Amino acid sequence: MEFLLEQWPRFVDGAWLTIQLTLGGIVLAFVLAMFFGILGTVQHWLARAVATVYVEVFRGIAALVVMYWFIYALPVATGFQLDDMFAAILALGLNLGAYGAEVVRSSINAVPKAQIEATVSLNMSWPQRMRLVVLPQAWAQMLPTFGNLVVELMKATAVVYLVGLHDLSWVADDLRRLSGETIPVFIVAFALYYLIAQVLIFCVRLLERRANQKLGRTPPSGGGIMGLLRPPAVGTKVGVAK
Repeated sequence: MEFLLEQWPRFVDGAWLTIQLTLGGIVLAFVLAMFFGILGTVQHWLARAVATVYVEVFRGIAALVVMYWFIYALPVATGFQLDDMFAAILALGLNLGAYGAEVVRSSINAVPKAQIEATVSLNMSWPQRMRLVVLPQAWAQMLPTFGNLVVELMKATAVVYLVGLHDLSWVADDLRRLSGETIPVFIVAFALYYLIAQVLIFCVRLLERRANQKLGRTPPSGGGIMGLLRPPAVGTKVGVAK
């Protein structure tokens, strides 16, 4: 126990790096998912082809392989060396963004056709239709799956120690080698990963609750934190968003 207390600052530094990688990856993955997800719903075949190529390529390649490519192969091929942290965020964001793009595309396609027809009859432009009607409803549908992807991205950061980044997994393994205390060290790492995951899940459920309330759907029974611990209610029938 004394050893763990002495090494606590190292655990904190490793956890902070893991959080930075997670947040950076989430931002990039979200931007890519929204862009290519919406692009995949456009009627023009070329737009859908571009979205499909991105999704299929990065869903089919492991994030670690993409990371190796950016850090080791790209300098050989182009002469440019990316910062290891940036390369890791780029690889994680590209990989999870491909999964997220499919979530966005399917959520948009799940919006009732009657809603779309109503916007056409109201002579709304495509940007108005997406911003005022389609995306608010699709956003509420995509959030639960986004929550899963966010946690998966956080767990995927554990591979960055293979490229020399001193994240939480690297710190835990290094302390195991130095002290020989395998079980206590990995219990602390387990607890920190779990804590980070629960904070991410809580934030996503908060967004999900607010998205459903804006659509007039019935919120979960109970308020405050306890209400967020329960899955959202299915909700009532929703009219055209305003």
